[in-house]
Order: sequence, then structure tokens, then C-alpha cells
Amino acid sequence: MQSAIAFGVAMAALLIGIIRLPVGQWERGFLGLGLVFVVTSAFTLAKCVRDRQEAEEVTNRVDKARIDKILTDQDQFGQTQV
Repeated sequence: MQSAIAFGVAMAALLIGIIRLPVGQWERGFLGLGLVFVVTSAFTLAKCVRDRQEAEEVTNRVDKARIDKILTDQDQFGQTQV
């Protein structure tokens, strides 16, 4: 929740700053367009980072299961592992 509030406050402050700038409409439009690209890029980057972390987590689980199976199959003393 804190991240969402911080994002909203930062976005509102930036929009107010762009609106109150003593420049023409073209400059405001250019800054607004830049803001749109920055926001969409930030969300895309966050999604890619999350997807990569999830993929690594799945890979780690698969690797752990393989190691457990190898250790169980290679038990030299005939004991069962719990």
C-alpha cells in the first residue's frame, strides 16, 4: 500500500509541476509524453524483474528436486531418507 501511495503522490506532484511550468503547450505536451513513456517503462521493467525472479524460483525448485532424487538413489548405506 505504501508503494502505491508513494507512486500516486509522485505522479500528482510531477503532473502539477508540468502544468505550472512557465512554458508553452508544446513543451508541456512533450514533457507529458515523456512522463507516459517513463511510467509505462517502469511498469514493464517491474514486470520483467518479477517474471525473472519467478522463473529462477521454479528452476531452483526443480534443481532441488533433482538433487534430492540423486541423493536418494545414491544412498550407499541402504538407509531411507526422510
